[in-house]
Amino acid sequence: MNNVKILLLTLGLLALSAPALAFHCPADMKKIDAALEQGTGLSEQQLAEVKALRAEGEEQHKAGRHAESVATLAKAMEMLGVQ
Repeated sequence: MNNVKILLLTLGLLALSAPALAFHCPADMKKIDAALEQGTGLSEQQLAEVKALRAEGEEQHKAGRHAESVATLAKAMEMLGVQ
């Protein structure tokens, strides 16, 4: 019985976190876009990877896969040195 309560609580918390992640994605995309506009010291290859990660993150966001999107966008932000 105790395990059932823990499972229900966990599922409830996961359901509540999805909307928060949905709003996190656009903010991260704006940070990436701003950093790219300002210019970077990245190589052409690194810049291409950042742009690919940003595009992938946007697609994941649009598909409703917000946790994946946040993780993907975080990789791009790390490469850019953006928090």
